[in-house]
Amino acid sequence: MASPKMKEAASKFPEGDADAELNPSKQKSVEVDPKASEVTSLQIKQRAEAEDNKRKEKKKEKNESVQKLKTTIVVSGVIVALIGAIFALTKKMREK
Repeated sequence: MASPKMKEAASKFPEGDADAELNPSKQKSVEVDPKASEVTSLQIKQRAEAEDNKRKEKKKEKNESVQKLKTTIVVSGVIVALIGAIFALTKKMREK
């Protein structure tokens, strides 16, 4: 048995039009969702482009930081190699 609350809720809920649902060719008017009609394809495209630009910007920033780290490591390696070469030369010169 249905409770009184269920009966009350059922009485408030609008009945569906079975004939219109089963025979869409007979339906003359088209129902439009008000929210969906406000969103245009141009707005969707602009949102997609904005998100794409954000992703590209993040990727670019990440690549820049990785490139900066690589450059720092290479420069440090060159400096260490030069210092090692200078020490080796001074040691050879002292031995002579």
